[in-house]
Amino acid sequence: MRRKRAHILLPEELLAELDRLVGERSRSAFLIDLIERELQRRKLLAALREARGSWKAEDHPELERGSEVFVERLRAENERRLETPTED
Repeated sequence: MRRKRAHILLPEELLAELDRLVGERSRSAFLIDLIERELQRRKLLAALREARGSWKAEDHPELERGSEVFVERLRAENERRLETPTED
């Protein structure tokens, strides 16, 4: 990935704490990681906001008694299917 210099201003105390934590030579790597994670978090939040309201309970009657009950039923069905010998 190509890099481009970005001049940012940080409060002195914050910079000193950053240097104590990661060292002067690791500032960029630390900030890159931090920014990437924050951007990913914000993209996820935006996607969740955009999808709000797209799930309709009436479209999923199988979940009427809750997702836990639904998953337990699926697991039980799978166990029964695995226990029943199939004819070849």
